[in-house]
Amino acid sequence: MSTLETAADDAIRATRRVRRWGSWYVAEHRFRVMRSYAQTVVVTAIGNPVIYLYAMGVGLATLVDANLGPDAVAGVSYLAFVAPALLASAAITVASEEFTYPIMLGFKWNPVFYGMNAAPIEPGQIINGIVISVTARMLVTCGIYYAFMLVFGAVPSPAGFLAVFAALLTGLGFGAVLMAYTATLTEDTGQLAMVMRFVILPMTLFSGTFFPLSVLPGWLQWIGWISPLWHGTQLSRVFAYGAEEPIWLSALHVLYLAALLGLGWTWARRVAARRLNR
Repeated sequence: MSTLETAADDAIRATRRVRRWGSWYVAEHRFRVMRSYAQTVVVTAIGNPVIYLYAMGVGLATLVDANLGPDAVAGVSYLAFVAPALLASAAITVASEEFTYPIMLGFKWNPVFYGMNAAPIEPGQIINGIVISVTARMLVTCGIYYAFMLVFGAVPSPAGFLAVFAALLTGLGFGAVLMAYTATLTEDTGQLAMVMRFVILPMTLFSGTFFPLSVLPGWLQWIGWISPLWHGTQLSRVFAYGAEEPIWLSALHVLYLAALLGLGWTWARRVAARRLNR
């Protein structure tokens, strides 16, 4: 076999390998990019649970429990009530970081997605790789958060570890839709800043995060019902301390979040294919 034929065979094999494992190559690229801000990732992953759980557990929870008793909210301490919500919020925070500006970066500011697509990597694999990398970061962040919840004594239930996966599903469900929306943007004219202010902030405040959704007036409760954070928070509370709710409602939480994940993921793949295959 000639040298030219050997090189051609090697190129064909490499192309097949890339086509088969393209999503993981993209994920590897994202992991390498994350290394450039690894200190921020580590500090926030450790610092946020320490600050928030300390503030809620030693600060606000002390006041609430002193006035309402040790079973202050939903039959548990205020710390046990709010900790699963903070866990789900941590996943939302990771989603808001990784599914917004890095997507704009890949399409516009440093258009590496076009370079990837010029190789034998399909647009759908690029989106898959991003989801894989964010899932890994989100899982680590939620795992660390849960470890600090244990340290603070905020997980009465032995099945509490399942709250990590509920939070993961919450972050991915919201993040996939956010990723798809970001992929449609060709210019940054403040749309993502508006999402932070007018979507994520109200969602945090009106999703039963710091107090039961039932204490809100009826005309505001609908925000919680459509909020991925409320569904994720309620599901996390079921696992973390055995919050009582009908089984059909817990199943609805899972289905709602999974539907958001499927919708956002599919939408993002289609948008990426349309933009990259012009």
